[in-house]
Amino acid sequence: MHPFHLAFPVHDLSAARSFYGELLGCPEGRSSPEWVDFDFYGHQIVAHLAPELCGTAQTNEVDGKGVPVRHFGLVLDMESWEALRQRLEGKVDFLIEPYIRFKGEPGEQATMFFTDPSGNAIEIKAFADMSRLFAK
Repeated sequence: MHPFHLAFPVHDLSAARSFYGELLGCPEGRSSPEWVDFDFYGHQIVAHLAPELCGTAQTNEVDGKGVPVRHFGLVLDMESWEALRQRLEGKVDFLIEPYIRFKGEPGEQATMFFTDPSGNAIEIKAFADMSRLFAK
């Protein structure tokens, strides 16, 4: 699989470095006074200083929960998802607490949603059977 690249707005680069670099454990790559890139589990994400573009995202209902329409994230194996869930407990305010979504259905998955300090919504999900990622 090829790595993806995602650029997103932040209100403060220092806060982004603390959140992505320290809390999520994403190594920092190149940077300038206006942006910084991170290795997001093998993918390149770039936090661009643009405070005017930060804010709360609209939500849509999915499995009875208000899922932020604008979000990005990762699909991990269950063991890595559980380790990250434990690492984040008490350190982030979950928009959607970690739980199993679509239980008993083809798309059953573990998921959790939280925001970075600039309000960017992040979803971390996992499948017990990764072949079910696109199951209908």
